[in-house]
Amino acid sequence: MGDLYQSYGELAGGQIEGIDYQRLWRVSQCSTLLHLAIHGGGIEAGTTELADSAAADIHGFYTLDGFKAAGTNSELHVTSTRFDEPQALAMAQAATHIVSWHGAAGATAVTYLGGRDYNLRDQIGECLKDAGFAVQIASEELNGNDPKNICNRTSRGMGVQLELTTAQRALFFVGGDTSRANRKNITPAFTAYVTAVKLALSKALVSSGRG
Repeated sequence: MGDLYQSYGELAGGQIEGIDYQRLWRVSQCSTLLHLAIHGGGIEAGTTELADSAAADIHGFYTLDGFKAAGTNSELHVTSTRFDEPQALAMAQAATHIVSWHGAAGATAVTYLGGRDYNLRDQIGECLKDAGFAVQIASEELNGNDPKNICNRTSRGMGVQLELTTAQRALFFVGGDTSRANRKNITPAFTAYVTAVKLALSKALVSSGRG
């Protein structure tokens, strides 16, 4: 099934901000790296928490956080190539590096790696593998290679898209419960995953002379 809305403007006209969803962001004064979770909250559960943790208080962070009733947050999904919310676009265009966090379906714990920043994509993949996580290069429908994908709307025209399966994200929360109330209860796997991504990013940013 396709998206209910084809742009953020359509979404904002059909849903109520503060009731159905919220937009949250932090603009960094010292880093040109941005962590995005445009399908956050209950849309693709766990992605807001991952992006927020990876950004910490150092890097940029943005999420569209859905909190409609369980089972209805998919209405808030605007695909990455059409996601044109102005704050997110402005932050993306000001960034040199983006990691865009997403959830994919799947009963096997794996991360599908995509985006046009192939070197950074592969560095993240290696660090995740070294930490014991399964990774694969994403298939065409998930590879995030379209220049219009918000992960690639950086000043460099490239970024990274991480698609984590349902099973992988379930491992990050106590009892495998990804409900909003339980997503504050993270597991050691959550910390290990974010640490691996941050390690890859620190190496890449140091080598590029950016932060």
